[in-house]
Amino acid sequence: QVQLVESGGGLVQAGGSLRLSCQASGNIFSRRPMAWYRQAPEKQRELVASISSDGSTNYADSVKGRFTISRDNPKNTMFLQMNSLKPEDTAVYYCRGWLGAADYWGQGTQVTVSS
Repeated sequence: QVQLVESGGGLVQAGGSLRLSCQASGNIFSRRPMAWYRQAPEKQRELVASISSDGSTNYADSVKGRFTISRDNPKNTMFLQMNSLKPEDTAVYYCRGWLGAADYWGQGTQVTVSS
């Protein structure tokens, strides 16, 4: 069964940091494209950062220079290091992985940044 499980969310003050993790079941996502998305209340889900099979990365303009996406293939885990957090970063963060034409989502982890 394909499963993605996020963790690491929480409440942090503006300017603080959090590190999100996305644990994938088995090694099926190893070296496959993965990404982090977020959805704030009453807003559409948006792409935050992605990492391709060759390790190249892409970021939304709003998080460039503050967030870093990475992965540990042997541990089947993807990370999102979030620094200099702002109240507008408050959202539920989801990880997403692709297997061919199919994609899979985690259940999400809440990140709340207080001002």
